Amino acid sequence: MEKKFFEAPTIHVEEVNINVRDLSNSLLFYEGIMGFQVLEQSEQKAVLTADGKRPILTLEQPKDVTPKQQRTTGLYHFAILLPSRADLAAFLKHFIQTGLADRLGFGASDHVVSEALYFSDPDGNGIEIAHDRPSSAWDWTNSQVTMRTDPLDAEGILAEQKEEWQGMPANTLMGHIHLHVADLDAAEKFYIDGLGFDIVTKYPGALFTSHNGYHHHVAVNVWSGIGAPRPLANSIGLNWYSLVFPDEATRKKTIDQLEQIGADVTNENDAYMTEDPAGNKIKLIVRS
Repeated sequence: MEKKFFEAPTIHVEEVNINVRDLSNSLLFYEGIMGFQVLEQSEQKAVLTADGKRPILTLEQPKDVTPKQQRTTGLYHFAILLPSRADLAAFLKHFIQTGLADRLGFGASDHVVSEALYFSDPDGNGIEIAHDRPSSAWDWTNSQVTMRTDPLDAEGILAEQKEEWQGMPANTLMGHIHLHVADLDAAEKFYIDGLGFDIVTKYPGALFTSHNGYHHHVAVNVWSGIGAPRPLANSIGLNWYSLVFPDEATRKKTIDQLEQIGADVTNENDAYMTEDPAGNKIKLIVRS
């Protein structure tokens, strides 16, 4: 993991907020299986952390929660980024031992820039857990980074295990978020012209964007269908995710860009919020 992609001056994803069906049940998974710590908790909300200080993931149980809707915009997956391949090895062995892989739709891929495991939480929220290869080994051509979906060398990863899984390492971060959208061109205008990200890769029906040369901070796709509707506000799935700006001047510049393309930006108690054309909500925060 290279911190330059997750600290000033890089704009990056810091936290994801999702709806779950039953908070207590979800905590059994996220705390007991995934290894997060609970930073704050109320009757219908829990803030999770890896280092005991910084929120990474927030779980909310809405009133009258409804099951995850299919073929809508919203969350495809969020990506938990581990510090090293050895950490991924420890998690992989642990996850296999839980016996949950088949129930949670387990998959795995080598993306050249990273090695990743995929599964869902008990409510169907998509999760990736990965480690990055060194950026010096990434292959760039005309400002586009090479990413593929190759088979994962699981045996090679497991051979690098040094310790048993003891929960999320303190340096664990939210690596990126991947979203369903309704219109790829509209999403491109929002994320490139509005938020100021760069296009780093295009797949059929998908767009990968980043800031400061990362392989991707935000990806979007139309795999739920062009013109896909928005999910209900109380359904299982994404509430919002946060983007961190290095200073107020950069946030203000971005807000101006968003307003110039017609995006709404609201401010309540210095909490700036916007949403992409598919209704995916984004909190714009400053962290130096």
